[in-house]
Amino acid sequence: MAQGRFRKSLSLLDLTLLGVGSMIGSGWLYAARDSAAIAGAHAWMSWLLGSAVIILIGLVYAELSAALPRAGGFVRYPDYSHGSLVGFMIGFAALLAYTSVTAVEVEAVRQYAHYWWPELGHADGSPTLLGFAVQIALLVLFFLINYWSVNVFGKFNSLLTLFKFVVPLLVVVCLLMFFDTRNLSVAASPGGAHGVFQAVAGAGVVFSLLGFRQAVDFASEAKHPQRDVPLAIIYSVLISLVVYLLLQFAFVGAVPHQMLADHGWSGLATGDLLKSPYADLAKILGLAWLLNIVLLDAAISPAGTGNIFLSGAARVLFAWARNGHLFNIFQRLDPRTGVPRGALWLALALSIAWTLPAEFQMWSGLVKAVTSAFVLTYMVGPVSAGTFRFSAADLPRPFRLKGLSVIGPLAFIAATFIAYWCGWQVNQLLLSLILVAGVLYLLVARNKGTLGEDLRAGCWLIAYYIALGLLSWLGTYGGLGVIPAPLDSLLVIAMALVAYYWGVRSGLPQARITDEETEAASV
Repeated sequence: MAQGRFRKSLSLLDLTLLGVGSMIGSGWLYAARDSAAIAGAHAWMSWLLGSAVIILIGLVYAELSAALPRAGGFVRYPDYSHGSLVGFMIGFAALLAYTSVTAVEVEAVRQYAHYWWPELGHADGSPTLLGFAVQIALLVLFFLINYWSVNVFGKFNSLLTLFKFVVPLLVVVCLLMFFDTRNLSVAASPGGAHGVFQAVAGAGVVFSLLGFRQAVDFASEAKHPQRDVPLAIIYSVLISLVVYLLLQFAFVGAVPHQMLADHGWSGLATGDLLKSPYADLAKILGLAWLLNIVLLDAAISPAGTGNIFLSGAARVLFAWARNGHLFNIFQRLDPRTGVPRGALWLALALSIAWTLPAEFQMWSGLVKAVTSAFVLTYMVGPVSAGTFRFSAADLPRPFRLKGLSVIGPLAFIAATFIAYWCGWQVNQLLLSLILVAGVLYLLVARNKGTLGEDLRAGCWLIAYYIALGLLSWLGTYGGLGVIPAPLDSLLVIAMALVAYYWGVRSGLPQARITDEETEAASV
């Protein structure tokens, strides 16, 4: 079969809007409510903290993606720096993360659509058979948009993202007209620093900012990746941060004060008071026209994000196949369009599977799992970047991150904290799955010639996952509470620093960086 190549058709604007378009999705519809329920009027701090964490991680990937513009780069870099075991486990975590995001987004579309189409859901908000059918139909639509051409996909997304800005900003302007300063003094539970930290991971804050990675995943399709990918990462996070801060302030001030006097901020946690937050607020405030606009955008914004992440999932599966962990059919590019169609089919099937189990039917129920799965793939980036400074010292770096020796460990610690804040209930499942996948890989690949070297280079990651799991189990975020605060946070920092420096020093002596053109010719 003839092997195609990625089409370099995405501009800086396209890459930036890919990031912004995937960040302004279902997060804007629910995150302000869920953050306020946990952190109250201090929820804006969660957004600043979450954005700082994402920018730290993004700066590291700016260097990596400028030096090595690869489709699905998040999966390629650990394989280059630490071999197949680390590459396999990170790829497995990325597979879980990407394909589940599309399920989150179509679930958000259905939940808001339930407002005017009640047959889509039951009284408790879970989907009916018709609701499932609508979710799957949306995924198929995303698939078709991605199937034909990356150029069509990119331009479609750019136009859609520009539209997606209008409604959130309109909501901000309208809600600020009803701002009640008394809301700022209402206490939250748990509130305080614990509430701010918990909201970062558990209320959709970091989840809403995960889209910065799109510029990295589409680097092979950028016209000028060395220049545009780093800029797109920073621009997309900063633009989205401004939008989300405005939304958070507007929401906190516009909630009717009597509702908070009766129930407090924690009364919003169940979602019973404001099931569709901005639509319900518009209705309460007598803004019927705004209600209809919000409901329209509630179908467009999450759908646009789901479309982007389905395409990104295909690039990740393509990258995993390029690493040698999936069948060759998933690393083939269509000669005419440059789209990894085999990987796209697999991404569709996995995304549909995520919409089916009962435990993954509600938006808020999946956000923590998605967030943790993503940061468990992000955290290896700083380690790979640090390792490349030794194992690929001569690698051309169009964007060289100054202060990597400081930013690298800080980014790793930040990613570790987010995973820890997601809590034991989430981490026990994800970490167990990833570790089991690693063990299965070792059993299957036991005759591989480089397995011994790969195992030595990957021991740090196995130890890190085990240590993170133990801290989650014994700590104060959904664990037993045996390790009290702030001792648990100090132990997280110490553990992360040990894992970071161990990981950097245990990388492959010579990075296994493959040439993209040679790879394409060999498939």
